[in-house]
Amino acid sequence: MADDGSKQSATIWPIPKFHFQVNWDSQVMLFQEVSGLDISFEEINYRHGGNLPFSAFKTPGLKKMSNVIMKKGILKSDNKFWSLFNQIKMNTIQRMPVTITLVDETGDATMVWTLTNAWPTKITATDLKSEGNEVAIETIEFAHEGLVVTKS
Repeated sequence: MADDGSKQSATIWPIPKFHFQVNWDSQVMLFQEVSGLDISFEEINYRHGGNLPFSAFKTPGLKKMSNVIMKKGILKSDNKFWSLFNQIKMNTIQRMPVTITLVDETGDATMVWTLTNAWPTKITATDLKSEGNEVAIETIEFAHEGLVVTKS
């Protein structure tokens, strides 16, 4: 017999992914999309000479983290991405913590991703089309040295 949902908790349900905020150091930024919050381990294959099954053992190697990509609409007189990126050209970039917080309907944090020593590695300006009617979107990509995930 199928579950009719009568035993489901009234206080526990899946969290929607559209309510989030991003903090760069101490500055709150608004984004349309954040992606690349993943961690993986390289796979090391090892086979020693006395291995009877004639196959390799698999062990975890170095941890790898993707760059985090953030997209937002372009606002008039908003050049934060470009001024931050210009610091790299002058070799004066300051690495900073970046915090992405998924919040619930009351505004409380439910899950927090913190990027350690993040810095912008790539900015992509919007494409331009004379017959288009979409919002202009720019993208910034952050490299980082660590990803810490905490749950509330």
